Amino acid sequence: MENTTDLGFLEHLRWLLPLLIFLVIWELLWKIIAMWKAARNNEMAWFICIALINTLGILPIVYIIKDRKKKNSSALIDN
Repeated sequence: MENTTDLGFLEHLRWLLPLLIFLVIWELLWKIIAMWKAARNNEMAWFICIALINTLGILPIVYIIKDRKKKNSSALIDN
């Protein structure tokens, strides 16, 4: 008897590994930037949430946008 392993289902998932690697790099990039900004702004709650919650970059992007708007509005008030 020939011992063959049916790996046909793996052939359909070849694209999964590059996609997974891309998503991990994407998440880490945004997470590092947002955590750095949260630490510089002494925002411990944001820092902890960004560190613990994996959202494929959505939460870090939301924080960066919020931080940018906050800085822009404070710059307008100062002028």
